[in-house]
Amino acid sequence: MTVALLALAIGAFGIGTTEFVIVGLLPQVAADLGVSIPGAGLLVSGYALSVVIGAPLMTAAGSRLPRKTMLVLLMAVFLAGNAVCAVAGNYALLMVGRAVAALCHGAFFGIGSVVAANLVAPNKRASAIAMMFTGLTVANVLGVPLGTALGQQFGWRSTFWAVTALGVAGIIGVITLVPRQPRPDGGICGELAVFRRPQVWLALVTTTLGFAGVFASFTYIAPMMTQVAGFSAGAVSWLLILFGAGLCVGNVVGGRAADRSLMPSLYVILALLAAVLLIFVFTAQAQLAAAVTIVLFGAAGFATVPALQMRVMDKAEGAPALASAANIAAFNLGNAIGAWLGGLTIDAGLGYTSPNWVGAALALSGLSIAVLSGSLDRRGRHSTSVQQPAAQFPVGGGR
Repeated sequence: MTVALLALAIGAFGIGTTEFVIVGLLPQVAADLGVSIPGAGLLVSGYALSVVIGAPLMTAAGSRLPRKTMLVLLMAVFLAGNAVCAVAGNYALLMVGRAVAALCHGAFFGIGSVVAANLVAPNKRASAIAMMFTGLTVANVLGVPLGTALGQQFGWRSTFWAVTALGVAGIIGVITLVPRQPRPDGGICGELAVFRRPQVWLALVTTTLGFAGVFASFTYIAPMMTQVAGFSAGAVSWLLILFGAGLCVGNVVGGRAADRSLMPSLYVILALLAAVLLIFVFTAQAQLAAAVTIVLFGAAGFATVPALQMRVMDKAEGAPALASAANIAAFNLGNAIGAWLGGLTIDAGLGYTSPNWVGAALALSGLSIAVLSGSLDRRGRHSTSVQQPAAQFPVGGGR
C-alpha cells in the first residue's frame, strides 16, 4: 500500500510544482509580459479560482468512473494545461493554460485523499493523506526551487516544459502503481446529499480562511525577501527550499497529530500559524530572522492540511469524494482570497510586509470557525447522551 501512496505522491508532486512555482517566477513573468507584480500575482488567483470551479465539476463528471481511471484522466488534463503555459506568448494565454491545468487539481487531491484513506487502517487515515500530500511538500522543497532556478536561467517557459514532463511521470505512476478501485456507490446524488450537513460547510469555511492566511503572505514572498530583507533574486530559490522543508515537517507532524486528536490539534496549529505571521512582519527586516521564520511559516501552514482534509471527510462520512474535492477547492479559494487581499495592501502602499498582517487576521478567523464547529460537536454529543433512554428494570425490583 505504501507503493500506491507513493504513486499518488508523484502526481501530487507535479501538481504542487505547477501551482507554486509561479511564485518564484513572478518578477520574471511580470517583466517579460509587461504586467505589474500584483498583476502577475493574479496568476496565482486565477489558478486557485479554476481549482474552485474544477474540483466539484470534474469530481461530479467522474462520479460513476472507477477512481483510478479518473485519476489518470485528471493527470492528462494537467499535462495539457502546462503545455499551453509553456508555449504562451502573452499574459492571457498563460492565464488560460494555468486555468486548464488547475481544473484537475481539486479532483485529483479530493479523490486521491479518499483512495489514500481507504488503503490503510482507520486510525492511520490522516497519516495516509499526509503521505499523499508529501508530494506537494516535496514539490516545494525540490520542484519549486529547481523550477525557479531553471526559469531564471533559461526563461520561465522552460519551467513549464519541465512540469509537463512531470505530468507524464504522474500518469505512468498512477497507471502502474495504484491498485484498481471500485466504482463509487450512490453516484452524484449521494455525494451532493452531504452538503445538507452544516458541519461540512463549517469545515469548508475553516479551510478557506486558514489557507487564505497562508497565501496572503506566501504569494508575495519573493518581493518581500528581495525588497525588504535584502536577499538577491538568486537567493529566492534557497529560501523556497527552506519553506518547503518546513512544509515537509509540518505535513508529517500535522498528520500524526490529527490521527491522535483531530480538533485540538487543529486549534493549536491555526493559532501557531497566526502567531508566526505576526512575527514575520518584524523578522522580515533581517535576513537570518526572515530565513528562520520562513521555515516556521511553512511548518505551521502545512500542518493544517491533514487535519482540515480529515475534518471534512469525517463530516461527509458515507459519500466523501465530492466533499473532499470541495475542500481542495476551499484551499484554493483561500489561496485566491489571500493573494488578492495581500496584493491590495501592497497596492495601497502599505509595503511588502503588510500581507503578513492580513494573513494573521485570516488565520485567526479560521480558528474561530473551527472552535465554533468543535463546540457544535460537543453539544451534539451532550444532546445524544441526554436523550438516551434510562435502563428499564422488571416490575418488583428484580435484578
